Amino acid sequence: MNSIKNVPARVLSRRPGHSLEAEREQFDKTQAISISKAINTQEAPVKEKHARRIILGTHHEKGAFTFWSYAIGLPLPSSSILSWKFCHVLHKVLRDGHPNVLHDCQRYRSNIREIGELWGHLHDRYGQLVNVYTKLLLTKISFHLKHPQFPAGLEVTDEVLEKAAGTDINDIFQLTVEMFDYMDCELKLSESVFRQLNTAIAVSQMSSGQCRLAPLIQVIQDCSHLYHYTVKLMFRLHSCLPADTLQGHRDRFHEQFHSLRNFFRRASDMLYFKRLIQIPRLPEGPPNFLRASALAEHIKPVVVIPEEAPEDEEPENLIEISTGPPAGEPAVVADLFDQTFGPPNGSMKDDRDLQIETLKREVETLRAELEKIRLEAQRYISQLKGQVNTLEAELEEQRKQKQKALVDNEQLRHELAQLRAAQLEGERNQSLREEAEKKASVTEARYTKLKEQHSKLIATHAELLRKNADTAKQLTAKQQNQEEVARVKEQLVFQMEQVKRESEMKLEEQSDQLEKLRRELEAKSGELVRVQQDLSRTEQSGSELSSRLDMLSAEKEALSSAVRQQEADLQAAQSLVQEKEAALSQEQQRHSQERAELQGRLADKESREQGLQQRLLDEQFEVLRRSAAEAERILQDAVGKLDDPLHLRCTSSPDYLVSRAQVALDAVSALETGHAQYLTSRSDASALVAALTQFSHLAADTIINGSATSHLAPTDPADRLIDACRDCGARALELVGQLQDPQAVQQAQPDRVRSPLQAILQLGQELKPKSLDVRQEELGALVDKEMAATSSAIEEAVRRIEDMMNQARHASSGVKLEVNERILKSCTDLMKAIRLLVTTSTSLQKEIVESGRGAATQQEFYAKNSRWTEGLISASKAVGWGATQLVESADKVVLHTGKYEELIVCSHEIAASTAQLVAASKVKANKDSRHLSRLQECSRTVNVMAANVVASTKLGQEQIEERDTMDFSGMSLIKLKKQEMETQVRVLELEKTLEAERVRLGELRKQHYALAVGVGTPAEEEPGLPSAAPHSGTSRKPPLAQKPSVAPRQDHQLDKKDGVCPAQLMNS
Repeated sequence: MNSIKNVPARVLSRRPGHSLEAEREQFDKTQAISISKAINTQEAPVKEKHARRIILGTHHEKGAFTFWSYAIGLPLPSSSILSWKFCHVLHKVLRDGHPNVLHDCQRYRSNIREIGELWGHLHDRYGQLVNVYTKLLLTKISFHLKHPQFPAGLEVTDEVLEKAAGTDINDIFQLTVEMFDYMDCELKLSESVFRQLNTAIAVSQMSSGQCRLAPLIQVIQDCSHLYHYTVKLMFRLHSCLPADTLQGHRDRFHEQFHSLRNFFRRASDMLYFKRLIQIPRLPEGPPNFLRASALAEHIKPVVVIPEEAPEDEEPENLIEISTGPPAGEPAVVADLFDQTFGPPNGSMKDDRDLQIETLKREVETLRAELEKIRLEAQRYISQLKGQVNTLEAELEEQRKQKQKALVDNEQLRHELAQLRAAQLEGERNQSLREEAEKKASVTEARYTKLKEQHSKLIATHAELLRKNADTAKQLTAKQQNQEEVARVKEQLVFQMEQVKRESEMKLEEQSDQLEKLRRELEAKSGELVRVQQDLSRTEQSGSELSSRLDMLSAEKEALSSAVRQQEADLQAAQSLVQEKEAALSQEQQRHSQERAELQGRLADKESREQGLQQRLLDEQFEVLRRSAAEAERILQDAVGKLDDPLHLRCTSSPDYLVSRAQVALDAVSALETGHAQYLTSRSDASALVAALTQFSHLAADTIINGSATSHLAPTDPADRLIDACRDCGARALELVGQLQDPQAVQQAQPDRVRSPLQAILQLGQELKPKSLDVRQEELGALVDKEMAATSSAIEEAVRRIEDMMNQARHASSGVKLEVNERILKSCTDLMKAIRLLVTTSTSLQKEIVESGRGAATQQEFYAKNSRWTEGLISASKAVGWGATQLVESADKVVLHTGKYEELIVCSHEIAASTAQLVAASKVKANKDSRHLSRLQECSRTVNVMAANVVASTKLGQEQIEERDTMDFSGMSLIKLKKQEMETQVRVLELEKTLEAERVRLGELRKQHYALAVGVGTPAEEEPGLPSAAPHSGTSRKPPLAQKPSVAPRQDHQLDKKDGVCPAQLMNS
């Protein structure tokens, strides 16, 4: 500044006319650089050199016009850290800047208030601090404008304080209240900062912690003065007013005193403040205002800011002085001019006038230096006083710490003993924890074994069922064998009786023959006697009689041999009968033993069958109970979703809810049938278990989709739908609870769940969107029109791409020309593939109409299948819109006015649109259709071409964009660490921005879906039902088409993987 004062007046008068503008330009540039470096989004404290330049700028221009002209253009609502640093710099400018800064800031009070209110409504950590800080700044501006005697730095003498307070006790009372409010705002800011920080020493050395702690230096300076002034004013109030009247003031002062003392104590313990500011220590207790002599004991707290070390860079001159000739040269030139032309205006100054002017300037210079010396002396005196007070306070503190150390020593001994006891207790707890872990491992092993036993039990159950069937087969075989034995026994008895009868008949015949032979023998004997008598009487015929006698003897011997033979045969027959009777008795004994053994085995089998039957009943009920428990968990999870705040972002369509409710009603009928079958035969619970499993999944699916549907429904229907879902869940839980109780299974009523499901079905029918306002007879013409419009849009897109390729060849060269040609060629190939797909889709559509309309006309076929027709219309609109957007994005990329990402997104969008068109065309097509196969091949070609567009775009982007080489070889360890921290901050900021954009994308998709539901009716049987409005000239994305619904699985198709169907997440 001395160089500016010593510039001669003639040199200043001969400076160029535009030097002021250059000076102003340099000043504005310097201020802009300092403001941009001081107020940025980096989470680091504001550098003092930048803040000091801004403050010097306010003194240079005697106001804050330049500061506010740049500050008002900062994007404060976009970053809470930026707003926090702005408040910090504004606080420093208010304290140390020119006095006119206060009036300039008054004009921007509304801007400061809006920033604070904006961040106060957002859940951001820095945002809450910004809200508190803006309130403090507004309070500070209001206070100093109302009391101009107090500068913004709050440093006044006791005389100025008494003069500002005045003699009116009411004014003193009001001034004290305002200072209390001022102090509350300062303390609230410090408490908010400390609440967000861990008071550990390491936190204050991190850039994030220092960014929050830096403004507290100005808070400490303000609080020290406010505390001193409130003490003075409180003693003055107590000298004029009774103590009872000031009880509220005393309570408020005591609360602020303890908060301020705690604030100073915590700040002085941090390493960050120890090198930047010397914080005073407050007394242990507040002053006693009831005793007037206590004012003399009060010591004014003095805050000392240590002298800053000189910075590396040279300070820039606020006023640019152009280099001129030496000081003696202008005088020589002026003398030659005066000698030649004479003095100006005919006047001549003598030497005394020049000496007087010189002396005046020297006197002014000496006065300024004397004033500067006086101010420096006062500042040194105040610093020395502060150091004396600090040293005295530290001496007293050392004494107290000595006493405290003795007490702490005893406490540490006691704590050491406690720690040892705690260590022993910890070891015991460790052993207990290890035992608990062992028990947990044993329990887990036991659970694994139980699980294995359960699996074995299931396998054993199946094996027993198989053995039961085998046993039943064996029992049937045994019964058949027993019946066979009975039949054999009957046959043997019959044969034995027959043998008896035959033997008796033979015996009778033999006895008759024997009797006959005996009678013949007797007759022969009588004849022999008569013959002997005749022989004796007739001796004459001796020879004849002798020969006859010989013949008779031979006959007798023959008859005797025949009798003996008959007797032998009779004895053989009797022995045979005896043998048959013995065998028959043995056979009877064996059959009786076998019958007794079979009866015993049959009794054992019956007892085992009864046990197995009871076990089967128990196992069937256990399977039912576990299935009911699993169903209860599924239903409880579904009912819990009704009150889950995370489920609020899930939505579903009324059509899907209606289909789920209808299937759930069918499941209720199957559940009733299974329940009736189980009550009839409790040995088979398979039907009830299958029906219960299907019902639990479908009921939970209905409840969840009902809740998701209510999120997009009006308030009254949504409330009724939620109540119906709750009622359905409650009744379903009551039903599965009854099925788990063996005594309550008989009283279970599955039909009670039907009424809430019917209510959900009815509400879903009411919530269905209405049909479109397009007449059905116009659908056929509209389909042809939209398909023709799509074809023309694709033709126009191909033509525009060719024009762009020709323009690019004339307007660019080198790498840009190669990139543009590659991108435009891939876009042309994509358009050709889409054109072929649209042509094939049109042919397939005509084939579908010809094969499906029968005797009806084409218009009648379209009217009959209106949902499918509207799906085709939506798909063709989407393809045409995607082609137009792709061409526009490619045009922007070639002209370097667009982004490569827009072209990539358009490629994905047009691939999705063509997939929608293929899906809409496949619904009613024959699977063996040649056009369908060709359409699917075209769809795959479109996907490949879209992938080529994305690949060529990314490759072109890599070739065009310049990438800086990362060379860190010249950096030191500290700079590398600093760069690493700044990069991490940047990564966190980008991740936060990415998360915000993803949330925004989800909201956009949700709104898009809501508009699509409002415009068109979602299809249940066809792939989609978008808007059928006439094609307009404006480029607007058509509404989303719904996915075709899939028929629910049958009972035999349900497995463990069948869970609750998730509702559509619109922000995924």
